[in-house]
Amino acid sequence: MGGFGANRRHGGWTIASGVSRVATLRIEHLDDLVTAAQGMGRVPIAVAGAEDSEVLVAVGAAARKGIVVPFLVGNAGRIAAIAEKVGVSLAEIHADIVDVPEGEDESREAAGRAVELVHLGRAAVLVKGRLDTSELMHAVLDRNAGLRTGRLLTHVGLFETPGLDRILYISDGGVVLQPDLHQKMEIVRNAVGVAHALGLAEPKVAILAVTEKVSGEMPTAMEAAALSKMADRGQIQGAVIDGPLGLDNAVSMEAASRKGIGGPVAGKADILIVPNAEAGNLMAKVITFLAGGSMAGVVVGAKVPIVITSRADSSRSKLLSIALGVVLGAGVIEAERVTSGNGSAEKAASGAGQKSERLADELFSRFRLLG
Repeated sequence: MGGFGANRRHGGWTIASGVSRVATLRIEHLDDLVTAAQGMGRVPIAVAGAEDSEVLVAVGAAARKGIVVPFLVGNAGRIAAIAEKVGVSLAEIHADIVDVPEGEDESREAAGRAVELVHLGRAAVLVKGRLDTSELMHAVLDRNAGLRTGRLLTHVGLFETPGLDRILYISDGGVVLQPDLHQKMEIVRNAVGVAHALGLAEPKVAILAVTEKVSGEMPTAMEAAALSKMADRGQIQGAVIDGPLGLDNAVSMEAASRKGIGGPVAGKADILIVPNAEAGNLMAKVITFLAGGSMAGVVVGAKVPIVITSRADSSRSKLLSIALGVVLGAGVIEAERVTSGNGSAEKAASGAGQKSERLADELFSRFRLLG
C-alpha cells in the first residue's frame, strides 16, 4: 500500500458500530484515499437526489471497490432508469433505494430523508446528488432533525498537482463566502483536523494574501498576520502557521528564497487558507482545468462529512471525494478540533462556535458551493 505506514499522532478510529481500531496511514497521493477507504470496510452513505448519472457512476465504482453501501434517496423509477442507462447494476452494488414520489417538494423531501438516515445513525456520509446545495443544507442545518454541531461548516479540498511533491489542502473554496477573522480561525481548525485524520501530525499552514507584507490597507493581510500571532500564542494548535504569504512563496522554496522569506512554512506549506471562497474556487479550477491536477473535496463541521461536488467534476473526482468522506466518516466520525491552550483562547473559540451556530440560521437561504 504505497504511502501508508507513516507514524500518525492521532490514532483511535471510531466506527459506527462502536468498535474502535487503530489505523496508521499517510495519504501521499489521492488514490491512497481509495486504498484507505477499502481498509475501512463498507461504509453506509446516503445520496440525496440520486437521479444523477455522474454521481451514480461514482457511487457504483465506490461500491464495486468495497468502499460503500449506498442508500439512494430519490424517485425510484428515475434512479433505476438512469442506473441502467449508465451501466450501474443496483443489485450488484447492493443499493437500498429510498423512494421519494414526484411532487413540488421532491428535492427537499429527498434531502430531508437522506439527512434523517444520517441522523438515525444508518449512514456515516452524506452525498449530494441532483438537487440544489441550498436544499440539502436546509435539511442539514435544521435545528430539530439536522446535523448541526455548533461548528462552522467549511469545505476542504485536497489537490494533487503535477510538479508538486505533496498534496495541497485548500480551504475554504466555496462555503463561507467572505469569512471574518473568527471564521478563518474555524476554517484553519477544520482543515488541520482533516490533515490530522489523513496522517499529517503537524501540517504547515500558509494564510494567503496578495502580498506577504503586512499592510493596514489590506485587511486579508492583517487577518493573516493575526492568525499567525494567535497560533504563536497557542490559540490555534496542532499545526505550524504563518502568514501573510503569497501563493508563490507558500508553495515554492525557490520563490521564497528569492524574496528572502524564511521560516518553517515558506515554500513548504501543506494547507493553504485562501482569503475568500472566490479565490479558493478559482484556485481549484486553475489546478484541475489548466494545470492537469486532480482533486477530492468534502464539507466538514457537521456530524458527518458531506460530499458536495461541482457539476463539472469528473467521475474520478467524485469517486475520490466519496473515498475521502468515507475515510473521515468511518475513521474520524467527529474531526478532532484543535483546542486552545489557555482560558482566554477557550473563550474565544467558544465565542466563535456560538457565532457559527447563529450564522447557521442564515446559511441555508444563501448556501451555495461555488461550482
